[in-house]
Amino acid sequence: MKKYLLSALLISATLLSATAQQTQKPVLHGRNWMAITGKPLAATAGAMIFQKGGNAVDASCAMLAAACTMWDTLSWGGETQLLIYNPKTKQVIAINAMGVAPTGATAAFFKGKGYNFPPEYGPLAATTPGTPGGLIYILANYGTLSLEQVLAPAMEMAAGYPIEAQSANSIERGKTLIKQWPYSSKVFLTHPAEKREAPEAGEIFVQKDLLETLTKLVAAEKNALKQGKNRKEALMAAYDRFYKGDIAQEFVRGSKEQGGLITMEDLANWKPLEEKPLMVNYKGIDVYKMQQWTQGPVMLQALNILENFDLKSMGYNSPKYIHTLYQAMNLAFADRDFYYGDPYFNPSEPMKGLLSKAYAKQRAELIRDDRNDPNIGPGNPYPFEGKTNPYINLLKSRGFELDTSKRNFAPKHDMTNNSPKAEYQDRLWRGTTSVEAADKEGWVVSITPSGGWLPACIAGNTGIGMSQRMQSFMLDSAINPFNVVAPGKRPRVTLSPALALKDGRPYLSSAVQGGDTQDQNLLQFFLNMTEFGMNVQQSSEAANINTNQLWLSLGGSKTDDRKPKPGQLLLNSNTSEATRAELKKMGYILSFSDRTSGPINAVYFDWKHGSMWGGSSNHGEDYGIGW
Repeated sequence: MKKYLLSALLISATLLSATAQQTQKPVLHGRNWMAITGKPLAATAGAMIFQKGGNAVDASCAMLAAACTMWDTLSWGGETQLLIYNPKTKQVIAINAMGVAPTGATAAFFKGKGYNFPPEYGPLAATTPGTPGGLIYILANYGTLSLEQVLAPAMEMAAGYPIEAQSANSIERGKTLIKQWPYSSKVFLTHPAEKREAPEAGEIFVQKDLLETLTKLVAAEKNALKQGKNRKEALMAAYDRFYKGDIAQEFVRGSKEQGGLITMEDLANWKPLEEKPLMVNYKGIDVYKMQQWTQGPVMLQALNILENFDLKSMGYNSPKYIHTLYQAMNLAFADRDFYYGDPYFNPSEPMKGLLSKAYAKQRAELIRDDRNDPNIGPGNPYPFEGKTNPYINLLKSRGFELDTSKRNFAPKHDMTNNSPKAEYQDRLWRGTTSVEAADKEGWVVSITPSGGWLPACIAGNTGIGMSQRMQSFMLDSAINPFNVVAPGKRPRVTLSPALALKDGRPYLSSAVQGGDTQDQNLLQFFLNMTEFGMNVQQSSEAANINTNQLWLSLGGSKTDDRKPKPGQLLLNSNTSEATRAELKKMGYILSFSDRTSGPINAVYFDWKHGSMWGGSSNHGEDYGIGW
């Protein structure tokens, strides 16, 4: 009886401390609109558009454009993926603005150059640009303002803005690579041959080529309007200038000069796609994610698995909760690593089976109470959609990935005293950003854009950094037969915004950067609110756990760089000694960091009071403004 009482008291104390925690940043409150993103200047750009009467789509475009102009987390040549709640139709839609592999990008091509995966950096890492087309598409179809209006803040920044320390220092750290690319050197190394060749923090950073490119887009829109074209036609004129006109010509020329593969046909044939998102219901809440060309369904699979457990009774970040969460994520990620890929290419991914509640229950039964399972692998979802698995023999032969040696969470050169170095964490967190926007009319936008991060290879005199997303393709079908590189194909990316509805109305919109950790962080963020009663800011700051028992999607062109690391568990440095000891007994190999929550940005919709609550991460430069 005493043991039971003590356990109950510990759980109660854990729940109380989780819901009563002090935050480092205040909750944002707004009645009319909310603008949140990874950079203060970009959030200000969103606020400027709202003040001009724009809706959440207009504001999200302005924030996206501004963030792309600031380089550290992404640039204009990258990719954009987003979810939109349309209050007119009361539906959630997904926009796929992921670039594709260019002509000549085959497994044989990269293997011939000695790669096990496409390279991390440079022109051969580039898919076709998706962000400009994605921005113009959503503005044309769901926004209200002109391209000139939403690009105005970004254009002013391209003409010269005080660069922040994070971007400036990233340039300095990456200057060895930058010097390999003449157009990048021209833009980024503002003090050539000096000890510090990158800009200094606060220095006015000017991007003449990018400003000229953006000016050309606006000019195309203006000329079309003068010719009597309507708003949408004028926006598409700007789109065509980027993907088929003189901007495209210079982009292709500059890419090819530096060894890239992208052709004019690749740009002209690419287009953003409007899709139906995937959804599962978790305890009365409809959770929406992008399709399986992203890792978004991982969160949905994990929620289905976790629905079979009483998480609240375990207590926030108790050993039992951490263990259960870790196992559920590993089961979902094992399926991601083998089954996810571009749905517009054959073979067809078994998503109906993967997202079925019955399949999740079967997977949940594999979780042991007492130990980590280092041999968790992909399941067999095909029977749950009435089919036979054509890859069953391939699954049985995948033992080469089950490396159970005690390897570090991060690569050896990135570790100090059993903790990841700051440089490793910097690379992990900064390669993406998030954009959250909502307005009083009911429009909600959640974006996870990325690509073209520093050190970026700029394509000719466009001022546009090329994507690095090719590295997320496989060259070996034994790892994933659905995600083998091919011309015109989209890589299975980590980028993964989230939207949730409750009682048919927006409940929660969220996104985060961080590669393979994105849906780990968003899953825990969601559970923090729904199971443990945290508010949106508490949940965005709360300590998370990270697993690396998965195939890494980014970083390293050799198989050993990407293999799963079974039992590797990253915990917050404040984790108690008792919890650490209990997890070690379960077979976990622990690493620690002060930063485990990810830079989460989110909006919670308070229908009781008719207001919005904004959460903006206490890590990095994430920033929000509400009104």
